[in-house]
Amino acid sequence: MATRSLVQAIHDGLAEEMRADETVMVMGEDVGRAGGVFRVTEGLQQEFGPYRALDTPLAESLIVGAAIGLAANGMKPVAEIQFADFIPPAFDQIVSEAARFRYRSNNAWNCQITVRAPYGHIPGGALYHSQSVEAWFCNVPGLKVVAPTYPADAKGLLKAAIRDPDPVIFFEHKKAYRLLKQEVPENDYTVPLRKAKVHREGTDMTVVSYGVMLHLVLEAAEKLAGEHGIEVEVVEPLTLYPLDKATILESARKTGKFLVVSEANLEGSVSGEIASIVAEEAFEWLDGPVMRLGAPNVPGIPFAKPLMDWYVPDLERIQGKMLELARY
Repeated sequence: MATRSLVQAIHDGLAEEMRADETVMVMGEDVGRAGGVFRVTEGLQQEFGPYRALDTPLAESLIVGAAIGLAANGMKPVAEIQFADFIPPAFDQIVSEAARFRYRSNNAWNCQITVRAPYGHIPGGALYHSQSVEAWFCNVPGLKVVAPTYPADAKGLLKAAIRDPDPVIFFEHKKAYRLLKQEVPENDYTVPLRKAKVHREGTDMTVVSYGVMLHLVLEAAEKLAGEHGIEVEVVEPLTLYPLDKATILESARKTGKFLVVSEANLEGSVSGEIASIVAEEAFEWLDGPVMRLGAPNVPGIPFAKPLMDWYVPDLERIQGKMLELARY
């Protein structure tokens, strides 16, 4: 075991897969010589050379399009989009091409690419460096969308994503990169895709969350237990699409009350899909309305810190929403 941050665990997962399989490569803006803007790929070009840690032009459609071509010729590329906010130029390549390879070829072809993208709010990130865009891809059959929060999960999920024969979008919350460290296995392991994780057992309500919000939810759960005797079960959907419905529904039926917390805009969000699943398939077990907490429906996170703090749910609001549901 080694104590690693999220950014270090993702780096280790990339390096280990590249050492084990010479067809694995990374590509993107500044991923080579500079080691990436967040230093995720630091040292990979020195170890594996400029063609397996490939610096690309500032063109997201080219990055993903070239990755698709490389995959069609036997490589397993990991394409980095420098910020998730910059992914729209690659949307057509991801959705119209990569996601449909297997279906359009009647299962004759696959597209083994992983697209990594840092997402989520950071101070000063504003409209172009702080967005949560995961919902854009969670309505696309043929894709898997992964968003781990903790280092050990992230390393195992990245390895599973790289080995998966079909395209995976791998979101990394940039504020979580160096938020905490955790013991991470140094041996080869994977974490299964399409599985949720129960971080905290509880009996009074279920809260589903991911990203930095998950840390706040867990903190709020401990406060509610200590101050009010309310035991909250906390579930993380490590894979946002397809969702692990079984784990989510089992928890909702167990506790009878259900809340989803994320920092994304509420309308058309992943939280809405999770809430609808529970409302439709666990209604008879519920003792209160399915609730959600998220960002307001404005076009982007404000630049000014007081407005950013208003936009992103904080510990006080999360705890307040839990209490509101508990008292229903």
